[in-house]
Amino acid sequence: MNKKNWGLSGSGLAYGLSLGLVFGMLFENWALGLAMGVAFGVSFGSAKKE
Repeated sequence: MNKKNWGLSGSGLAYGLSLGLVFGMLFENWALGLAMGVAFGVSFGSAKKE
């Protein structure tokens, strides 16, 4: 994976979606899990970009 393009590119979103699947299973609420996962993935990606 190319860490230079981590922000809003595919990697940040893919990371968020995989987190969302985990959260979805934990909370048994897929909408909440995906929303949290994507939000976390995007914010984590943006923080890592700097």
